[in-house]
Amino acid sequence: MLECVINVSEGRRTDVIAALAAAAGGALLDVHTDPDHHRTVLTLAGEEAPRAVVRLAVELIDIRSHRGVHPRIGAADVVPFVPLGSATMDDAIEARNRFAAWAADELGLPCFLYGPERTLPEVRRAARDAFVPDTGPAQPHPTAGAVAVGARPVLVAYNVWLAEPDLDAAAQLAKGLRSPSVRTLALAVGDQVQVSANLVSPLTYGPGDLYDAVADRLAVARAELVGLLPRAVLHRVPTHRWAELDLAEEATIEARLAAAGFPPDGPIAEADA
Repeated sequence: MLECVINVSEGRRTDVIAALAAAAGGALLDVHTDPDHHRTVLTLAGEEAPRAVVRLAVELIDIRSHRGVHPRIGAADVVPFVPLGSATMDDAIEARNRFAAWAADELGLPCFLYGPERTLPEVRRAARDAFVPDTGPAQPHPTAGAVAVGARPVLVAYNVWLAEPDLDAAAQLAKGLRSPSVRTLALAVGDQVQVSANLVSPLTYGPGDLYDAVADRLAVARAELVGLLPRAVLHRVPTHRWAELDLAEEATIEARLAAAGFPPDGPIAEADA
């Protein structure tokens, strides 16, 4: 089983978001939308639904008029494939490469690959500094830009909102928190500030660890899970903290797969992800 966590550069037009979700059909596991980020994260099962969603995103989203606080390179900004259960990273890499070839040929999208070879932050720098995609045209799509297509282990996307909107303090804190286990940005979101993170080793550094690391230095207003997390990561957190950390059993990948009729064929996260 492969999971695909598509990040599209649209978080305000509810009709477009609904259409993108509908395009995924029964493979849709979760939708998370943020109008300030101007971004929607769709969690999908398999390889076919991502193609339908990205095709429609290219039709409906014009990146030239996009204004949002989150960094982006395209309408369908990030398309990572994630191995679940008995699937391997090699399976995810093969799916990534198939998708990138398809998106280049069918949609005319420049595709930048990430995974074992390089990280997503490295791809963003490459797209900005020296536009040389791995597949597709050498120039951005006129309205849809480019896409970062990845193969990665399970990660947890997580935001910690600060009580005081001090972006400089948040930026200094975010920089100090970065490590091989966590990638962070400080973002001004409306009249608030957040530390936005990808927890890339969530079984060793999870939501509670990030929350506590921020709260030790700055006052925290609230926390926010973006998308889903593995059950093993949730169960590492004491149940009395779930509400505080915006966590719940129904927000696990396993629960959503089961509800959609896709029970995993093995553990999603047993070791360090």
